[in-house]
Amino acid sequence: MTDSYVGRDVAGQFRILQKIGAGGMGAVYKAEQPDMNRHVAIKILHPRYLSRADLVSRFRREARAMSHLSHPNTARVFLYGQLDDGACYFVMEYLEGRNLAQVVRAEGPMDPLRACRIMAQVCGALDEAHRGGIVHRDLKPENIFLTVQGGIEDFPKVLDFGLAKVTEKQMRPGSMILTREGMVFGTPEFMSPEQARGKTLDARSDIYSLGVILYELVTGKLPFDARQPIEYIQLHVNAEPIPLSQRTPERSFPPGLEAVVMRALAKEPEQRWASAAELGHALEQIANGQMVGMPPPSTPTTNPQVALPQQPPQQPQQPQQPQAQQQPPVVQTPPVAQPMPPPPSPMQTKLPWIVLGAGVLLALGGAVALVVALTTR
Repeated sequence: MTDSYVGRDVAGQFRILQKIGAGGMGAVYKAEQPDMNRHVAIKILHPRYLSRADLVSRFRREARAMSHLSHPNTARVFLYGQLDDGACYFVMEYLEGRNLAQVVRAEGPMDPLRACRIMAQVCGALDEAHRGGIVHRDLKPENIFLTVQGGIEDFPKVLDFGLAKVTEKQMRPGSMILTREGMVFGTPEFMSPEQARGKTLDARSDIYSLGVILYELVTGKLPFDARQPIEYIQLHVNAEPIPLSQRTPERSFPPGLEAVVMRALAKEPEQRWASAAELGHALEQIANGQMVGMPPPSTPTTNPQVALPQQPPQQPQQPQQPQAQQQPPVVQTPPVAQPMPPPPSPMQTKLPWIVLGAGVLLALGGAVALVVALTTR
């Protein structure tokens, strides 16, 4: 059956060519924009959901959230509006490639260094969103799309901010936050423990989801063994993830990767990476073969401190003594033969006696002169 939207004009500048994807809420279409000589993607919310205020708000929230983001690794949104039949839509950049779930299904576990390079870029996109007060809340491999941009392969694009929580920092006066505490949203396999509990979320919830995605990329498996979505939710809350080295013992991983992933998967948000930028920097270090800097866990900050590469290990140093008690280092050197002084000459031997004699004569002369002066007076 022909789709009713194929061939239609949108906003007087886009013509829908074909459907390229569909979901429970609507569909995504490929369209052309003749004036700009380019293709775009148009996401349309199905008209039957217009009576659902919560779904319409979610759709608008996705368009609004993405329109505020400009990071090159975030899919760009160009336009938002409603069609003649009332269906909501937004126009975004058209991407060619595969999402991470498709890549792993087709190729198996990804080379760890490749995975680190890809996920480091994803962290950059999420860091911009977090700084703008936006928490994605539905990060999963299907929402990270690999494409080629400017000749650069493995260029990831973060998609689908439909569950994004726009925090008070982005809310306009009079608007209402629809994602109240106690409501659970997201994909069970990738949601954080606090998300599974229906707690208030911040950027560190997305960091947990990034850790699960990276875990699956390099192992081809999830960090827990479960069959049902509810089991994953329980395990995220109560169980420790299986270490990478135990999950796939036949594979080898770069130094530091397991520690980086396990820290992202910490149960308590305070024990995870403090920001997506911090996690991204650690992944860049691994991809570049550097030792990973592991800053202490901290709360999120708008100006995160980036971990610097560690220096090679040095020999342990003894504790320094107070300045007044420090002694200069003793340097032992082999004894060196000193030259013998030359023997004294005969003149040098007699010289003291000559000086003594001259002094005695002068003293006697002075005494005689004194006596003569007294007698002749």
